[in-house]
Amino acid sequence: MAINVVLAFMIIVSFLLAVIIHEYAHALTASLLGDTTPRTQGRQSLSLRAHLDPLGTLLCVILAFQAVAIGPIGLGWGKPVKTDPWKLRGGPNGGTLLVSLAGIVTSLALGLVVALLIRFLPATLLTNAFSIRVVQFVTVFAAANITLGLFNILPLYPLDGYQILYTLLPSRQALKFAKSAQFGPLIIIVLIFVLPFLGQLSNTSGFFLFHLPLFLLQGVLNLISLVSGYVLTDVYRLYFF
Repeated sequence: MAINVVLAFMIIVSFLLAVIIHEYAHALTASLLGDTTPRTQGRQSLSLRAHLDPLGTLLCVILAFQAVAIGPIGLGWGKPVKTDPWKLRGGPNGGTLLVSLAGIVTSLALGLVVALLIRFLPATLLTNAFSIRVVQFVTVFAAANITLGLFNILPLYPLDGYQILYTLLPSRQALKFAKSAQFGPLIIIVLIFVLPFLGQLSNTSGFFLFHLPLFLLQGVLNLISLVSGYVLTDVYRLYFF
């Protein structure tokens, strides 16, 4: 099965940029709410080193170099931003909820804005092999941000959805839920990498859990098509060019 190397590198670069912005949004929101912990830990920064998570980045690299038929996608995560909940305006639950939502909202908003910009790019950019790569990268960058935002809704540590659900649960249930944190990365790897790999190995195509990354990519590209005004087949053609 063919691997699109240019697309893979575009996905990785887009993912790393998206992670920087995503994690910076968490840190900035915490500071605006009165907690300087992320700033003192060097997280209120646009430096890649400050936000890189080895496992989350490795997962992205593996998925980016998947065969085109499987659906190369920028799935992964950055290093979680630590806050002091008691210093946050809005209280430990309300403040933490806002900090957690900041990354998701920022990634989704940025991805949708970039997708909207595609609508206004000159059609002449699609006429030669070099300039069309620019449009492709813009499309991939939009997809990476939307993917990162949607992926982080999952209530699994270290994704933002874990912290969101934790703050919304009653105290007793929240303490029980917190025990799942140690298994979060393993569950993510099983869902996003191991199950699709087993699906390929067994040539099983019917079970939906074998295709979660592909389904997510299809949904994101459909959304980009809707926002950009491009026909869906053209969005697919740009993404996989």
